[in-house]
Amino acid sequence: MDFIENVQKQAKKLQRRLVLAEGTEPRTIRAARIIIDQGLARSVFLLGSKGEIESSAVREGVDLSGVELLDPQADTRREAYADEYVELRKHKGMTKEAALEQIVEPLKWGAMMVRRGDADAMVAGAENATSNVLLAAFTIIKTAPGTKFASSCFVMKHPDTKWGVDGHMIFSDCATIPNPDAAQLAEIAIAAADSCRKFLGADPSVAMLSFSTKGSAEHEDVDKVREALAIVREREPDLDIDGELQADAALIPSVGEKKAPGSTVAGKANVLVFPDLGAGNIGYKLVQRLAGADAYGPFLQGFAKPVSDLSRGCSVDDIVNTSAATLCQGAGGE
Repeated sequence: MDFIENVQKQAKKLQRRLVLAEGTEPRTIRAARIIIDQGLARSVFLLGSKGEIESSAVREGVDLSGVELLDPQADTRREAYADEYVELRKHKGMTKEAALEQIVEPLKWGAMMVRRGDADAMVAGAENATSNVLLAAFTIIKTAPGTKFASSCFVMKHPDTKWGVDGHMIFSDCATIPNPDAAQLAEIAIAAADSCRKFLGADPSVAMLSFSTKGSAEHEDVDKVREALAIVREREPDLDIDGELQADAALIPSVGEKKAPGSTVAGKANVLVFPDLGAGNIGYKLVQRLAGADAYGPFLQGFAKPVSDLSRGCSVDDIVNTSAATLCQGAGGE
């Protein structure tokens, strides 16, 4: 199994509708063309001034036939979107007048399209900071029922297929929550397990990582991991999860047998949950650079509907691949 081939195959089968909020951005326009040509989505919406999108497309030499250009300023849904935005933000003093002005901002408009079912997924971040993408997602799309915190994961593809699922693993959280408490860490683990099902098509085997394995060290940071594990086991009793585990105990069968005898996860984890963002971010970059692994993501997880944030340094291929993966998230995307 290859991750990109798998999500592109799923996306072609699902035929969902994608909104690319940064519609005038050159890489995004080129990606929209590829997504349509490859049949990865039923519809692709580029948001922004139609004149500006068309001018940018001419400069890039991109044919926009089959791509839907949508200008929020002129769209007939503006008032209905504004009304819903008022309801979402009235506790913050949002007025109808302010909502009519704010909802036409592309990130907010795209998020509202997804919320209301006018699109199935949104991808942005090629020219917006992560904080802006997350704000639109948190305030409009919201987190999934029963979930308080959104997080992120990377799909790591190692050249050696003995790791994880044919060389693929889920690393989480590597981009969103700097210092999660036990409740947040538990939700990260549950969301990462779901990402394993959706992205890798496999049953998750989740390792809660630490610098301790099964009581080999005592520290408040270790206590946090143990508490998170207890929360997950109460909420998801059928999930194959264990902790606290050091990375070698989680990955190497012989070490797992020695350090955590009897564990169903030790030595064969395909999902690694890091205790904080520092460990996660450093961990995925080390594996990417020293082990020659491909790192796909970050993919946002825990939201009610699919949304993804791009790196501002992303390539056209990054946008296409992230879009395909995002279109596979959500109900029915397994």
